[in-house]
Amino acid sequence: MATVLMCRRLPRLSRVTAFSTTAERKAERGSSKNKKEKRNKPGAAKTGTESGATIQLLKPQDYRVLYNPAAYAKGRAGSQQHVDRDSSQALGDTFTSPGTVQAPQTFPTASSQALSPVRSALAKPKSSTLLEQTILATLYKEEAEKEKREVHNSKEDPRTFQKGRPEYRSLSCDSTEPAQTLPAEEGDSILQSVAGGEGSPGTLTDYFLKLSRLPAERRAALVSDPRFSALCHRAVTAIRLFSTPDLIQILKACVPLAVPASHPLLNACEAEFCRRAWDMGLEQLLLVADCWRCLDRSVPSYLGILFSYANLHWKDLTLPQFVQLLYIIGEGRRAPADLAQKVESTILKHLDAFTLEELGAICLGLFKSLSGISDHVMRRIADRVSLQMEDMSTYALVNVLKMLRYTRMDHLPLMRELGKVIPARIPATNIQGIMHITLTYSSLHFFNEDVLAAVATSLPSKVSYCRSKDAAKFLWSFGCLDYEPPNEKEFYSSLINQLHAKLHEFSKFPEHLLTALLGLAFVKRFPEELVDFALRDEFVQKTRGSKYELHKDLFTLGKSVEIECPTYRGSRLPPQLCQEFTEMVSSFAEREIYVRPEIVEATSLLESMLGGPEYVKNHMILPHTRSCDLEVRLATDGHPIPFNFKDPVAAKKLKGMGVNLTDDLMSQLIQGRAHSWSPTEVGNEARIPGQERRDSAGMPCLGGALPAGATSQTEPKPGHWPPREMRLALQVSNRNHFCYGSKRLLGLHCLKRRQLKLLGYVVVEIPFWEWFPLLKRTRSEKLSYLHYKVFCPALLTR
Repeated sequence: MATVLMCRRLPRLSRVTAFSTTAERKAERGSSKNKKEKRNKPGAAKTGTESGATIQLLKPQDYRVLYNPAAYAKGRAGSQQHVDRDSSQALGDTFTSPGTVQAPQTFPTASSQALSPVRSALAKPKSSTLLEQTILATLYKEEAEKEKREVHNSKEDPRTFQKGRPEYRSLSCDSTEPAQTLPAEEGDSILQSVAGGEGSPGTLTDYFLKLSRLPAERRAALVSDPRFSALCHRAVTAIRLFSTPDLIQILKACVPLAVPASHPLLNACEAEFCRRAWDMGLEQLLLVADCWRCLDRSVPSYLGILFSYANLHWKDLTLPQFVQLLYIIGEGRRAPADLAQKVESTILKHLDAFTLEELGAICLGLFKSLSGISDHVMRRIADRVSLQMEDMSTYALVNVLKMLRYTRMDHLPLMRELGKVIPARIPATNIQGIMHITLTYSSLHFFNEDVLAAVATSLPSKVSYCRSKDAAKFLWSFGCLDYEPPNEKEFYSSLINQLHAKLHEFSKFPEHLLTALLGLAFVKRFPEELVDFALRDEFVQKTRGSKYELHKDLFTLGKSVEIECPTYRGSRLPPQLCQEFTEMVSSFAEREIYVRPEIVEATSLLESMLGGPEYVKNHMILPHTRSCDLEVRLATDGHPIPFNFKDPVAAKKLKGMGVNLTDDLMSQLIQGRAHSWSPTEVGNEARIPGQERRDSAGMPCLGGALPAGATSQTEPKPGHWPPREMRLALQVSNRNHFCYGSKRLLGLHCLKRRQLKLLGYVVVEIPFWEWFPLLKRTRSEKLSYLHYKVFCPALLTR
């Protein structure tokens, strides 16, 4: 037997020790059952410890989401460049040719040098017995077949819908259609006859058709053959003499012949088809457009003519022609604005007649072209899919989910049915499909443990197929939903190793690394080598040159490392950069966060209750988490301590600012507040007992704080304030801080509360399901509620 030396390099992984105990993590996650089962199974625990990634060398609402990584944060109203788009030629995200089968290689870490036992043994067949060779060959074949199944063909998969109706044969160029193969000798005869005479256009067309039927290996050699170049030159010279059907046949023949997209023959064909377009029929125009797609040639001028023609003849479009047109629009990555309304009306017209695969193709075309679609139309599509999901292919279903995510549609029946159907399909789904399923759940803030657990179980064995952005989105999704699966060690170690393997790609795609590291930070994981790489000056400069706004994500990562990794000695963000980011976030908060009705109301009531604006501060204790806190300070005897002297009229300024609301519920909350008492009417009544006596007697404030109007002393560092002082961080939350329809906090807000506790703050929750209904109640009820929250006996006995 061959001996294989395996080399392991384990990247350092920082975890927050203060929050790693079993008891505390069970309380936070609510998944104690899974944890207990894992502890009771020694084999499972061992599997988690011996983590290794299998690297196979392939190219392989009104419910709004307010926080996503910057690269994926934009919805339909945002910048088009921020929407995830599936491009078959994305830099750094390409696949090896499906025809090239490579032996799988197993790497316990990101090392590119370690060879798998199978590969190493195959390299030394002489040292193996016949039986060993047979076993190894069988294993190799199984892995190769598995490899073939995993490869996602970004050119053919979107065309699956064309197999559902015979009408698509006249609209599409089916490169897989079997044709009678001609002997290679006949190809040589044709090429010899090219030099013999001029030949009519019909003869030249026949030559191209016959050459396209040669065996694949012979066709591959034609492009470099001078005789074939001569044939192409003669076709270019006579381009205007060809009839339109003959010219289409030549273009179709170029597909199996694999003529390069920049070939002079294709240049001439494009120019001629643009000239003739208005004299062609819609069927011919769609067929030619499909040929350009098969040839990977960008033809914006031709597509512009096609879309204009379709617009003028819209009433003549058949159902297959409409679906094919949307497919072409998606593959061309451009959506004609003047067709938007017509597209929606046609979808509604044929909604019940579309096949499920055609619905998937329609959604993919809209998604790729960044076409807007109304909530009504998307909901109608989702209604039908939710009723027939079991009969729909996973590929088509994933395309519907892409559009559901793009429109931010909270369609409960579809998501519930998806939770029943998709877990069993995940093991047979390719890695990109699994990524889009997972990203749909995180983007829409839907938590489904069955789906996430199925993803986590399947992912380690497929992790080598992950592109850099796939690995990043998996980590982001799990972190966003604050879910650590039962196989968390294997799951996270395999993805972290894949990030190391893709490290070279992050110079081109810095957004993917930041997305991944934020997802890890949400669940208290900080791989030090990757964090150090992300915080280096050269990487920070690359983020500034990115088309995405990455400064907020960089800021969140850098400050989180400072708070949660006291032993970290790697790169850090420069102080001036942190100050710049803080000012940007603070400016946004003053416009969008501090003025929210539920926060303004709570601030006003707390000021009345505690004795004035100096006793409460509406600000961001942790600016990098981008949500506000109402800070209150108490002495050990429960009396409030004044501290907010920098801007004692801040609350009054907030009251005068305008609030733009689009949420119907928030409008109702404002109307309910109009019936409450004004602060001046109950100013003294709201103060806690004894407050008036201390003020009138001129007694010094407890805890050494200065009286109102005095100069503020230097603020102590977090966690180092006077021992007789307790600082409360009141969290006025809203629905967007939680998973959809639940009380489960999202990862960013878990991170914030964790870091507040590390800095010594006592986190006091004012959840929306308690506070929002109270906003429509009487002032005394609201004051009673806040009084209990601030002066809760459990807090005062700490």
